[in-house]
Amino acid sequence: MPTSKDMKILIVDDFTKMRAIMRSTLRKLGYDNVIEADNGEAALIKLQHERVDFVIADWNMPKMSGLELLKEVRKDERFKDLPFLMVTAEALPENVIAAIRAGVNNYVVKPYTQQTLDEKINSIFK
Repeated sequence: MPTSKDMKILIVDDFTKMRAIMRSTLRKLGYDNVIEADNGEAALIKLQHERVDFVIADWNMPKMSGLELLKEVRKDERFKDLPFLMVTAEALPENVIAAIRAGVNNYVVKPYTQQTLDEKINSIFK
């Protein structure tokens, strides 16, 4: 399925500045339908109340990590196939393996470029 520029993207990150950077990068790539959550728990609530087509979540967050969020999303029949991109500052092999086992669609390490993000998103929707 090719990417749709009007799909609704949920950005999940505990840092306001990182959400703003991600939103800006997505906007430059043509994605304007973006909502935000500041942790995994808040993201789950948004998923219950809004149609979301794609999740981009940071790994390290309080209350519920990106990995915990991913596991919760994959447990729910409604969201088991929801495209999910994990963003992290740590490229530890064990983290990558854990995310893959939990059902992540792709993984990007900070700092990333606009081109890298575009490539990761496009690879998810091929």
